[in-house]
Amino acid sequence: MPNLYYANVTIHVLAAMLWLGGMFFLGVVGAPLLRAIEPPELRQRLFQAIGERFRGVGWWAIGVLLVTGVVNLHYRGWLHWDGVLGSAPFWRTSAGHALAAKLSAVTIMIVVAAVHDFIQGPRAARAAPGSAEAILRRRHAALLARVNAIVGVLLVAAAVRLVRGG
Repeated sequence: MPNLYYANVTIHVLAAMLWLGGMFFLGVVGAPLLRAIEPPELRQRLFQAIGERFRGVGWWAIGVLLVTGVVNLHYRGWLHWDGVLGSAPFWRTSAGHALAAKLSAVTIMIVVAAVHDFIQGPRAARAAPGSAEAILRRRHAALLARVNAIVGVLLVAAAVRLVRGG
């Protein structure tokens, strides 16, 4: 494989580390710490500020992942319809199964991230701090974040299978 392929894979892995690592950091360190902040108004402002900052970084990472992922498929010779993407026999191979799992996980993560970042998160930020609605909205956003983290782990497992031959 050419050096550009390895550079592309490195950028892909770094973007994945940024996106998934950021989600895990927020879930394991950031959110638990912020939940202890009083008064509720300050807690909500901090959650909102951190969420907005990470949203920009996260969507940038998603864009990089999509571009580098397509380039990776090209370098592996899988970015054509005949004999690969449009071929039922390819999708029955272990590599085809791993690629299908990875692409499915990517799709789920992007949809869940969009709902979290552009619907639930902003609704939680608009709710009155400490109110029942704010608590409910934060719980919904937290659930979406957890789902995305779990799907992210499945995505990494599919990626490892893919590069190890399925």
